[in-house]
Amino acid sequence: MNTVSIIIPAFREEKNISLVYLALKKILSSISEKYNYEIIFVNDWSNDSTWKEILKKTKLNENVKWINLSRNFGHQQALTAWYMKASWDLIVSMDADMQDPPILILKMIKEWEKWFEVVYARRRNRNDKFLKKYTAILYYKILSKVSDTQIPRDVWDFRLIDKKVLKTFNKLKEKDRYIRWMFAWVGFKTTFVDFDRPERIYWETWYTWKKMIKLAMDWILNFSTFPLKLWAIIWFFIIILSSIFFLYITYDFFINWTDYPLYKWINVVLLGFMWLLFIFMWILWEYIWRIYNETRWRPLYIISEKINFKK
Repeated sequence: MNTVSIIIPAFREEKNISLVYLALKKILSSISEKYNYEIIFVNDWSNDSTWKEILKKTKLNENVKWINLSRNFGHQQALTAWYMKASWDLIVSMDADMQDPPILILKMIKEWEKWFEVVYARRRNRNDKFLKKYTAILYYKILSKVSDTQIPRDVWDFRLIDKKVLKTFNKLKEKDRYIRWMFAWVGFKTTFVDFDRPERIYWETWYTWKKMIKLAMDWILNFSTFPLKLWAIIWFFIIILSSIFFLYITYDFFINWTDYPLYKWINVVLLGFMWLLFIFMWILWEYIWRIYNETRWRPLYIISEKINFKK
């Protein structure tokens, strides 16, 4: 039989582990005649009782496995930690907070049975706060315009992939990871399962604004050359505006005999150039840092412990 592998990165999810485990066990047991299954929790060095809750489940069910990272490497690295170890037929990644409804896995498997190789769970609604909701909408609109790789809208890391897609994904070795766009880049036959995303049951999300900005920067600088092209675009408009300003002053001086204190305008232009210079120095530094980071050959993650794995 084919095996379904469920990957769940977990950071401070002690109250949600039992909920997601019981829901998955019920759903996966209903298809046990056709599919074997395993549930793998990747503990991203939670500083609460998350690891104890996972440990209880590994003792109750040998199909529940646990990878413990040596420190907090981040959500994308926690996902990668298992993707690099996977070898099963279907791989489903999802969050532990129950905002990714486990029941959708059945629909995703049905799409896979129709020979689709990547199945995304796509949100029909966003139950986010006003600022987060509309900054996300604006962000995706900008990305769709400047991206070198077109990405699916309103999807997160709740997806099903075929083992063929996994093998291709594991050939991508970059360290600054935005996994959603990496799967968009590799391609393959793709479809969607739409759903209404429920509210988070316990606590607020641990995905802070700082982490979201870091993730956005990783995408922009890893999958788009637009920041580099932006300098040329702004330079072009500055040349146009400067030319118009020069022609206006020349006309006003010779025709209307107007005396301009030109040094004031020069100071404004110089200040504008200084501002642009620092902005683009920062952008270039971000690219240089990524080049440096890629050449250090440090591992993406370090596993300190594994439970219920044969190897």
